[in-house]
Amino acid sequence: MLRISLLVALALLNPVSGLAITEFCPDPYLPLDRDEYLILEGFGTLDGVMVTDGEGAIRFPEGTAIQGRVVVAKDAEAYYRSHGEYPDFEWDGRMPEVPDLVRTGRFQLANDHDQIALYQGGVCLQEVEWPGVVTGRQGMVHYLVNRSWDRRVLMLGQSRYEPEIFYGASGMAFVSPDCSREVFHEAVSTARQEILVSIYEITSPVLAGYLIDAHRRGVDVEILVEGGPVGGIPAEEHWVIRNLSGAGIPVKTMSGIEDVHTPYRFLHSKYMVIDSQKVLITSENFKENGFPEMGRRGNRGWGVVITHGGLAEYYKSVYTHDSEGSWAISADPKEGDEEPPSWQEYPAVYSPYVFSGATIVPVLSPDTSNQIHTLINSALESVDIEMAYITNETPVSLNPYIADAINVSRRGIPVRVLLDSYYYNVEGDADNDEMAVTLNTIAASEGLPLQARCADLSPGLVEKIHNKGVIVDRKKVLVSSINWNQNSPTFNREAGVIIEHEGVGGYYTSVFETDWSSAGKKIVNSGPDLQKVAAACIVICALSLYAWFRKRKGY
Repeated sequence: MLRISLLVALALLNPVSGLAITEFCPDPYLPLDRDEYLILEGFGTLDGVMVTDGEGAIRFPEGTAIQGRVVVAKDAEAYYRSHGEYPDFEWDGRMPEVPDLVRTGRFQLANDHDQIALYQGGVCLQEVEWPGVVTGRQGMVHYLVNRSWDRRVLMLGQSRYEPEIFYGASGMAFVSPDCSREVFHEAVSTARQEILVSIYEITSPVLAGYLIDAHRRGVDVEILVEGGPVGGIPAEEHWVIRNLSGAGIPVKTMSGIEDVHTPYRFLHSKYMVIDSQKVLITSENFKENGFPEMGRRGNRGWGVVITHGGLAEYYKSVYTHDSEGSWAISADPKEGDEEPPSWQEYPAVYSPYVFSGATIVPVLSPDTSNQIHTLINSALESVDIEMAYITNETPVSLNPYIADAINVSRRGIPVRVLLDSYYYNVEGDADNDEMAVTLNTIAASEGLPLQARCADLSPGLVEKIHNKGVIVDRKKVLVSSINWNQNSPTFNREAGVIIEHEGVGGYYTSVFETDWSSAGKKIVNSGPDLQKVAAACIVICALSLYAWFRKRKGY
């Protein structure tokens, strides 16, 4: 006890060490930005320490010490509503239990343009301005990592996972519609303790029945769904949620309530954690067309069940973060309709592929979705991409992932891109068929080993391409829920894995070859679509001008 007292006394006598602002949010969601805050980290006394924005300043009460981190907020009550805990200090609140900072002038973090500086004894230790050092956006939190500000767009309430690698994983790869339902059933039926489900939409009465059966034999089942999917919660999902809830399974929706902002634009993930040992990850929602009865038509999707305790704990912590926030509320099911089963016949070809000794890299949006760039750019032999759709960032800037793929082809590495051709992905003026024309035009103009096709969805083939997958060098595979648009990698909660295993790579390559070959045999009108070719040329010219402009400006 005496030793601890001496250490504290020495800390108070000595200047603070390693002091820095390590986190701040100048533009939160509550009205009047009452929940804006910043965090300082360091050790020692905070006497003589000041934070200023040039118009005002805040100081700590005399004798304040820091032993790690200190959270200071504008209004303690507002901060509590946003974070579920109280700050250490407030500078413009009225909560007696939270100490006040000493404020002079008008200290308030502006949303669009401002700066804050940290001083100790009149010496500037740190300064950050926006826009500039960081970029302002409502709800965005800025984090200092290794003395640099994290460039990722991370919003209030979002997790902040770093890349991890897990070795020696075993499991089972599968594809929809061929064998997805059988794998789902086996995974759920072998559960003994716990099943955690994070899913955008669940409408299949059959899959819900499997989960109810597991619950009735004593397995703890919990489900988190998106509370505001595009078009609203469908009647079929209300039917499922009502039945799950009626069976005693807790179902939450990521919907938020008044004064609580959801951390993600959409909860778009599609995974289950089973017994803290297995993870099922797929591109498909838990719907009849994603998990149809064998021999029935459905989506082309990829999925995998991975057995690895470390990976399961990783995804369990993701589920816990997303399901235990104030934004996750109990579902309120309405009356609904049971989803009918798929009725069209489909000749199932692919059985599940069992593997062991795989290396697994989890991919989360928004936390680590930049690993997709690393995956594509690592290619030495080939890149195969099968996606529901790909959209460009702007009319003059390519989707960043497809830009990577084009650059890979410029190194002489073959790249193939297969896109969906379901009506809603080809009827617009800038969707999959235009993307395919653009890529093929780029390939022809530069002589690149780059090809793009839209899938053949004729009777007897898959209903549509709902996949979000990449195969690199036939041995590294991305299985995920991540669409290639602006929102999915940056603002949604998405989940996936990169699997490095030659057998798994060969399995998915075989499936890709089937879909690619079918698309190559698709009957098309004779002659090129000159209107689309012209549109592609305009896009390419605009992209070239944009790249030239950026190069000239030195960006």
